[in-house]
Amino acid sequence: MDFMQEAIKQARIAERHGEVPIGCVIVKDNKIIAKGYNQRERKRNCLWHAEVVALNRACRKLKSWRLNGCEMYVTLEPCQMCMGAILNARLQKVYVGAKSTTNLNWQTPIEFQLNDEAQNILVAFFRNKR
Repeated sequence: MDFMQEAIKQARIAERHGEVPIGCVIVKDNKIIAKGYNQRERKRNCLWHAEVVALNRACRKLKSWRLNGCEMYVTLEPCQMCMGAILNARLQKVYVGAKSTTNLNWQTPIEFQLNDEAQNILVAFFRNKR
């Protein structure tokens, strides 16, 4: 099976809905376990990228946030948000159909307000886990 062609089919669904035509499939053991396409406009939610939709479905299917042994086929190079999710999910490999030419031309300022309590709650949590 040509998994990139399946991702392209998902992109066509997005296009029919007036979305940016990006599609994605996640494969484990040479079988598609999840599909996704862009739904940001339809869902009115900035998080509904094709990759995130497919990742959510794969996590539900495998009943785990760890997608070890899974591969992703996506029609466009993932954005930073999606790449972060992909790394967190521990995908084995990502196949990309087209390189993104979009540069982030905006910047949201970030200001750190370092706080001992915020730090300590995380340290205590992981200390108790180990």
